[in-house]
Amino acid sequence: MNLGMPEMIFIFFMALVVFGPKKLPELARQLGKIMAEFKRASNEFKYQLESEITSAEIAENQTKRQELTQTILPPERPLNVERAPERGPEYIPEPPVSAPAPEAAPEMSKEPNA
Repeated sequence: MNLGMPEMIFIFFMALVVFGPKKLPELARQLGKIMAEFKRASNEFKYQLESEITSAEIAENQTKRQELTQTILPPERPLNVERAPERGPEYIPEPPVSAPAPEAAPEMSKEPNA
């Protein structure tokens, strides 16, 4: 509704004629209370709607986080337990050290020419 000043003045005079000068302030007060109550109810509805959306987003994020942690975590039982059960699950065998190639060993033992 796009009401200008002339329209508002006309509506005021029509209400003054229809309801009279004694009843008009009381009607205006009641209209103000109704509008304030409507605004309060609409703000409460808006707050409820936003809180429901926020709680749904939080639940969705927690579900995604649980899915990610389930895929990222290592297996419950360490893989090296089967290889060395007498040493316990914390035992991690060291990788074997490879011996130098037989051709490389004689070159190391050569003395430099003087």
